[in-house]
Amino acid sequence: MDAGRRERVLAAAVAAGLLGAEQVAAGFLDVDGVRESVGELRTAFGAAPVLHTFAVKAAPLVPLLRLLADAGMGCEVASPGELAIALAAGVPVGRIVLDSPAKSAGELAQALDLGVAVNADNLQELARIAELVEDASTRSVLGLRVNPQVGVGSIGAMSTASEHSKFGVPLRDPGARKRVVAAFERHPWLSRIHVHVGSQGCPLDLIAAGVREAWELAEEVNERAGRQQVSTLDLGGGLPVNFQDEQVRPTYAEYVAELGAAVPGLFDGRYGLVTEFGRSLVAKNGFTAARVEYTKVVGGRRIALTHAGAHLATRTVFMPDAWPLRVSVHRPDGVRRLSGEEPQDVAGPCCFAGDLVARGRTLPRIEPGDLVVLEDTGGYYTSAPWGYNSIARPAVHGFSTAGGGVRFATVRRRQTPAEVVAEAGGDRPDALTGLDSPGDPG
Repeated sequence: MDAGRRERVLAAAVAAGLLGAEQVAAGFLDVDGVRESVGELRTAFGAAPVLHTFAVKAAPLVPLLRLLADAGMGCEVASPGELAIALAAGVPVGRIVLDSPAKSAGELAQALDLGVAVNADNLQELARIAELVEDASTRSVLGLRVNPQVGVGSIGAMSTASEHSKFGVPLRDPGARKRVVAAFERHPWLSRIHVHVGSQGCPLDLIAAGVREAWELAEEVNERAGRQQVSTLDLGGGLPVNFQDEQVRPTYAEYVAELGAAVPGLFDGRYGLVTEFGRSLVAKNGFTAARVEYTKVVGGRRIALTHAGAHLATRTVFMPDAWPLRVSVHRPDGVRRLSGEEPQDVAGPCCFAGDLVARGRTLPRIEPGDLVVLEDTGGYYTSAPWGYNSIARPAVHGFSTAGGGVRFATVRRRQTPAEVVAEAGGDRPDALTGLDSPGDPG
């Protein structure tokens, strides 16, 4: 989203009362941009037989999932909550994939009953699935996640194909590959191999190396079986996002080209494919705006005290070098400030000293009542806030500029104080004091 269009949307949001003295923070999602990103993904894969799913963790918002479902996408879910959100959005069960390293027996039974695809994380979980499958038939496509152990990107916490990753069955540990092949021989209904090398900080060649390991494993399993037992490869997601400027890089076309070069047989039509992109579809199609309440000078440096902090930009606050965000400054009416630059801190409202989304950043001089914009936050930021200090979740609004003008639709309304209290056990204030005497344990 270019700066001029973002400024126009912000000004329209102020005029519509979506931001101001009472609406102190909000997230905004670009509907036109999301649709365009989905189109670019589909174009990149061309005629390949592929199911594109959206990683719900990136933006667990029912209206957004409905928008993506209308564009033909499915969902990758990693919890009962994410599954419920996907179902509420009307995503067909045949387009839902369940991934998680710690699925309970109840979660697995529900998924198998619904017909949701399941990727087992480990051989113990696979044994649990086998017991459930024996008890009842299922429409679910069943797969096994493997860890190709191909290395680590620049952000270790986001790299899931390291030597000691908690995800999947390791392929390079002594005897592990043999055990995986044997598991496929024991379970003829096991028809999918899942791999996910990582996301932010993982270069394309590392991701492609992991996919090649999965493809080679599928070839080995099928040769041993004398048939195409593995019919689908789940490639995971994890395309990195450029947070440094407006440019989209790498592109989906570059990703597919890298895969084609590393795994020439991947696109020959013998395997169905699944993708699980999240951040790359939405990050650059959204921004967060927050009001500046006060400014002060401390130690000779100006600090803006805003309503955008760790509760909305958790990763950026705690790992600023790995997750830096671009920040722009706007007047109360939404018009961007461009002059009077000086080093400043942009601080949030959370009660700890490190609650800073920008440190010593050269920005136009920020004044009380201004709006700060955290750019490229369409995923993992406002859509999935942290409840620190019991700060109310902000509203999230979608917008479109197609056909001229700016039109808004509220995706998630702002959380009320009553709802904050309800989540804090407000319906049972005497629960603990009542333990002193016998009574109703509920």
